[in-house]
Amino acid sequence: MTELNTLELFKESLPSILSGLNVTLQLSIISLSIASLLGLIFGLMMITKNKFLRFVATVYVDLIRGTPLIVQAFFIYFGLPSAFHFKLSAYLAGIIALSLNSGAYMAEIFRAGILAVDKGQMEAARSLGLSYYKSMTKVILPQAIRKMIPAIINQFIIAIKDTSLLSVIGIRELTQSGEIIIASNYRAFEIWGMVAVFYLALIMLISTFSRRIERCLKL
Repeated sequence: MTELNTLELFKESLPSILSGLNVTLQLSIISLSIASLLGLIFGLMMITKNKFLRFVATVYVDLIRGTPLIVQAFFIYFGLPSAFHFKLSAYLAGIIALSLNSGAYMAEIFRAGILAVDKGQMEAARSLGLSYYKSMTKVILPQAIRKMIPAIINQFIIAIKDTSLLSVIGIRELTQSGEIIIASNYRAFEIWGMVAVFYLALIMLISTFSRRIERCLKL
């Protein structure tokens, strides 16, 4: 059998690579959307005066940030179903693991962003008769989010790269797609080079978008 040249190998591998890239984007977008909600909830819990809520949020953030994502993925995909006798798809387990992992970091981003807003803003809003909820949603969060955008986009970039770790539980994302192709043709140098280029191109695109947003908002 004649060995494919690099261009032919690229054309043959492209559909599988693009399929894996699509899964990577799906995992990243869905997980970061959930993580943003978790980050907001636990970020607010971390700055509340309620000691119990602060304790719960602190335990969550410390537990997730203190353990590797790959261990969390194994625990969710293998550990929980084994202990409680239920089935969980690799895709769903990956989303849960990545969401919980990114959520802990997003909680710190939200906490820092909210605390970066001058305290006088909250006092002024409350003095005008606004409730704490309205003061937070109408006054504090809009200002905080402007400050958080670079950190949020950076976390999105990290989430994209972290999806590669989910290949260990069988999710056919970009990295897993590369492994499958290599198993059939043993062209590791070219295939891993292609995978790296796709990751780099995607992340460079997001970084460029981030810098444009920063310039528009004059951060």
